[in-house]
Amino acid sequence: MRRKDFLSIDQLTADELARLITHALEFKQNPFSAPDLLSNQTLALLFQKPSLRTRVSFEVGMHQLGGTAMYLSPAEVGLGDREGAADVARVLSRYVNGIVARTFLHRDVEALAEAASVPVINGLSDRGHPCEILGDLLTMREHFGQLDGLTVAYVGDGNNVARSLVEAAPLANFRLRIASPRGYEPDPTAVDTAIEAGGSVQVSHDPVVAVDEADVVYTDAWFSMGQEAEREARAAIFPPFQVSGELMAHASRQAVVMHCLPAHRGEEITDEVIDGPASIVFDQAENRLPAQKAVLAELMGGVG
Repeated sequence: MRRKDFLSIDQLTADELARLITHALEFKQNPFSAPDLLSNQTLALLFQKPSLRTRVSFEVGMHQLGGTAMYLSPAEVGLGDREGAADVARVLSRYVNGIVARTFLHRDVEALAEAASVPVINGLSDRGHPCEILGDLLTMREHFGQLDGLTVAYVGDGNNVARSLVEAAPLANFRLRIASPRGYEPDPTAVDTAIEAGGSVQVSHDPVVAVDEADVVYTDAWFSMGQEAEREARAAIFPPFQVSGELMAHASRQAVVMHCLPAHRGEEITDEVIDGPASIVFDQAENRLPAQKAVLAELMGGVG
């Protein structure tokens, strides 16, 4: 990559994104192809939010590449409360070879990257979820054989996952249609930037329009961690955006369903859909592992 860190999809060029996906596919096909690549290296997992897929995929990925991972809980570090991000970054840089940060605020990830002398990877922030999207793109490529020309419909909250999809659209050359309730659209600046870069990104308030003949139908939770106080209000607004069998009937016959998990079944997606034949949701979860390994190999192993 052009930088030492991986903070967002839009920091990549199209070639860099394609290379990461190719490396991820290679790791998927041969998980133990580089057992000593990160030998004697340690990765710090600095998390303000709990995690299943991000934590496990990075820990297992480091193990398979010959290194080790160390989990640092919110109570142990108190990022931004007990100790500022810059000081945490400077200290960790003396001990470890890389940092994965999973934070509420993207500015904390940026502050860590600015002060650290080792690579910093965004494991999730309020701005984006680049590691998730890398695994998602791998999953789409695996299923369809290519990304170029696919139509991806994202239905629901225009959150960090939606923004990272917006950033990926012009780089991977897929058409992206987003349907969100009014007031919950993705960041308009990110959308405008993607369109200016040649991306096909459309935002509407009609899930049927977004899903019409789409190859991929993607959704996410209606509220994220830290938004629990909004749950009741959102529960009254979002039901028309549920991915159900009825909505899927408007997609293409070969359409697949994606969800980055965890899912609130019966809210943004029905059991019928997430457990149905069109679902590749758990393929997505599986592909977090080779995707994380591709990032680790490039940033910490010099592969690329």
